[in-house]
Amino acid sequence: MNAGAGTAREFPWDHVMAMGFGLLRLSPETFWAMTPREFERAMSVFTRNGDEAPRRADLAALMRAFPDIPHNEENAWLKT
Repeated sequence: MNAGAGTAREFPWDHVMAMGFGLLRLSPETFWAMTPREFERAMSVFTRNGDEAPRRADLAALMRAFPDIPHNEENAWLKT
C-alpha cells in the first residue's frame, strides 16, 4: 500500500501500549476506549516544543515545587 509519496508502515502498537500502560498507567479499559487524539493529548504533557524556552512563570512554579536544599541540610535526617 502506498500513502502518497511515502510507503505505509505498521502501526507501532508495542510502543503505544507501553506508553499507555507503563507511563500513563492506564487500565486496559481506559486505554482501548481512548481515541488516537485523546491518547496524543494525554502524551503531550511529556513533550515540549524544542524551540521554546521555559517561561519565567513556569520556572518559578517549578522552583517553588522543588526548592533547592542547602548542602548542610541535605542529609540532616541521617543525624537524628
